Amino acid sequence: MHWKTKRVWPSFIIIKDFRREILHMHILCKQELLMNSINIALKACSTKTTMPILGCILIKAYDNQVTLVGYNLELGIESTIQVEVIEEGSIVLESKIFSEIIRKMPNEIVELSTDGSQMARIICEDSEFVIAGQAGQQFPELTQVERYKPYTLSQHTFKEMIRQTIFSVAQEESRPILTGEMLQIKDGFFRLVSFDGNRISYRQTPLSTEYETQEVVVPGRTLSELSKILSSDETDMINLYFEEKNILFDLGECKVVSRLLEGQFLKYEHIFSSDYATRIKVDCKKFLMRIERAALISREGKNPIKIKIDGDNMIITSKAELGTAREKLGIELEGNELSIGFNPKFLIEALKSIDDDRICIHFISPLTPCVINPTQGDHYKYLIAPVRMNLTHND
Repeated sequence: MHWKTKRVWPSFIIIKDFRREILHMHILCKQELLMNSINIALKACSTKTTMPILGCILIKAYDNQVTLVGYNLELGIESTIQVEVIEEGSIVLESKIFSEIIRKMPNEIVELSTDGSQMARIICEDSEFVIAGQAGQQFPELTQVERYKPYTLSQHTFKEMIRQTIFSVAQEESRPILTGEMLQIKDGFFRLVSFDGNRISYRQTPLSTEYETQEVVVPGRTLSELSKILSSDETDMINLYFEEKNILFDLGECKVVSRLLEGQFLKYEHIFSSDYATRIKVDCKKFLMRIERAALISREGKNPIKIKIDGDNMIITSKAELGTAREKLGIELEGNELSIGFNPKFLIEALKSIDDDRICIHFISPLTPCVINPTQGDHYKYLIAPVRMNLTHND
């Protein structure tokens, strides 16, 4: 498939095809294979739009393969599978009804055909559906991104890095640049950084090849949908291609093209200070379990929790109208004792993303963010702002 320059499509073209091109298509495909491909393309279909065709899937049959395309003008996904093509052609079908029909079919051969009237016939064993479609030429063309200099890394690594950072992407549109993650390739490392105004999530992994520096901001939705497609197999690779306003993720039989966010992202490098007044080492899973239990009283994070560093122990307390909770956990302390408050949700999401048994946490004061680091290396950093609260009540 050729990736072409995005254009603005007049509404009359999307509503009705005045050219009335006669197109035929006829394919045979296993239900499970077709359903998997539909599910991939669906991730880019728009559910809320004034352009109904953006809620559709483009189906193109050629060279004994079929390509399914979803596109919402910001994110485009195409999935290609091998099928038996009896007659080449294309059609656009409403994604919801098409996907539900195929989903309900048995895992047998599905026959999909059109007769030139823009009606699609779907047959599987004793089931037959005829649904209205539109000519393939009406579907907006995906943005072109030249594929001449790939940046390559493991799909599994990329998938994990998204999982470990996506939760701190801003959800509010007041600062659009923060609704994405900074993707940085620099000094032999691949990095992802997210920031929602209260916390920063940072992950990096070394690259086997030296690349030119790239620094872009990818929409959070793009990365969230991409992570659902990426393989968990360490041997499967992904190629990234960059342009000024767009990025292409090439997984082979699946391609994802996305616009990039414009604006100045956070200059994070100088925020992660190496200074600290209090430094602790703690068991990550035990810490997580205690935070989760204390958060039960704080009504799922609506009230802050208090953490008191007291010698070789950490005391975690929460207090609400419902009652109180107190947890105790042994730690290794270097520096001063400290009391500080946090939104438990922020701590829980960061700790869940960490696979290490033990972690380091640096504190400067009750009013400055803490930083969570590995005990060895620097492959992740999580900065979390504290919550102002009364730290004088008894534990």
